Amino acid sequence: MSRSLYKGPYINEKILKKIQGKKPEQAGTINVWDRASVISPEMVGFTFGVHNGKSHLPVFVSEEMVGHRLGEFSPTKKFIRHGGKMQKELETKRKEAEVAAAKASKAAPAAKK
Repeated sequence: MSRSLYKGPYINEKILKKIQGKKPEQAGTINVWDRASVISPEMVGFTFGVHNGKSHLPVFVSEEMVGHRLGEFSPTKKFIRHGGKMQKELETKRKEAEVAAAKASKAAPAAKK
């Protein structure tokens, strides 16, 4: 749910204070816990360490990110994979095929010599 227009976007004042008067090159990574803060044009070029509940993930802010929230670029859940036994069998077959292709490509240049 977005904020009403008369309130404007929510930007944490502490974040703006941390980047005020600094250049992106000299600031380094700025650790931030406020995932709900909206990215403003002043933040472009800075790298923020956005907290995901466990650690700070580095997020380099570009112009396309303006208007989005910091938390959108720091996922809180780690995706493992879908599927069970059948998926595992398919992955092992795919890996075996890659290994066989690599061995064949290594053997091919040696045969040409």
